[in-house]
Amino acid sequence: MVRFTLPEAHAILPSMMTPTLDDIDKTWLAKLSKAASQQALRDRCTDAWKLCLEVCDDLPSPNIWFDLRGKTAGQAHFGRGGLRFNPVLYDENRYEFLTDIVPHEMAHWLVDHLKGSERMRPHGHEWKTVMRELFGLAPTVTHRFDTRRASPAPYIYGCSCQQHAFSRQRHGLVLAGKRYYCRGCMLPLTYVGHSEAIF
Repeated sequence: MVRFTLPEAHAILPSMMTPTLDDIDKTWLAKLSKAASQQALRDRCTDAWKLCLEVCDDLPSPNIWFDLRGKTAGQAHFGRGGLRFNPVLYDENRYEFLTDIVPHEMAHWLVDHLKGSERMRPHGHEWKTVMRELFGLAPTVTHRFDTRRASPAPYIYGCSCQQHAFSRQRHGLVLAGKRYYCRGCMLPLTYVGHSEAIF
């Protein structure tokens, strides 16, 4: 079993800032059924994993799930042993997922399996190095996807200056006794109703 620390891995990685994974045909990708598009993402994860084997030859292949909800696009879940992806955001942003999100999460997967990973920050130097030098991508931490459909917030609260949309989880916290205040007028937010009844 060979494990590299990132400084050792850094020495064997080619220096490049062009994507190392093959480009994807956007038209082809857009025409895929939901099942076929999810298989395309699984295939992309396999391609990214094979690239990671150049750094860590005993890196386990991650399981893949499409069960992530809310505003998060992807997640490396080490306890479950794999990568999770948001199916709603993926369906709306297929190309960006295959070109950016898969390498982002696979870089987390690789870094977590390197020697000394317990001392590494999630988006620290090691992760950035893998993104730049293995995947040839800028190490971007956040995405800019429209999350309204993936993370609906149908519960409307009001104050003196505006309306606020709450998710089911936040609405549940209010029902359990938590209070929220507007950052603008500083008044407590009160429940107005469900968005379908208001708009």
